[in-house]
Amino acid sequence: MTFHIRNAAIAAIALSATLGFTLATTAAQAETFSIGDITIETPWTRVTPAGARVAGGYMVITNNGTEPDRLIGGASEIAPRFEVHSMEMVDGVARMAEVEGGLEIPPGESVALEPGSYHVMFMNLATPVTMDEPVSGTLVFDNAGEVEITYAVAPMGSPRAPGGHGHGQD
Repeated sequence: MTFHIRNAAIAAIALSATLGFTLATTAAQAETFSIGDITIETPWTRVTPAGARVAGGYMVITNNGTEPDRLIGGASEIAPRFEVHSMEMVDGVARMAEVEGGLEIPPGESVALEPGSYHVMFMNLATPVTMDEPVSGTLVFDNAGEVEITYAVAPMGSPRAPGGHGHGQD
């Protein structure tokens, strides 16, 4: 009987520690940033393979205001160039293009930047994206201005943000 109680107690302590770590990790990865009427939820990117020249960035942007705003640019510590892109499938081929004039965020609505859709591109990577640390960056909105954000890093090829957050494809 003592053996089973001791094992149950050890298992309960291990489970508590695991759950605590998981919740702390998920909370750290599910960051939200705000500026003016704009809220940015769960920015994330993926690990890049050696020699990659680009990386994508994903998030959900909500405009809590009564006027439209636009994501018109940004910057990142990992790349000298930052662009807002759209992606669509044309005759079975993925086509990406820079969104001219920026991405509109209508008042009272959210726009998901996710794999296979709108996203940001880090161009001419100066350093690869690794699991070692998140990526710092800035987003620039036409009305709200500039906001510093941090992109959580998901494994290479991941369809969604670390911790399962976000609207990524399966």
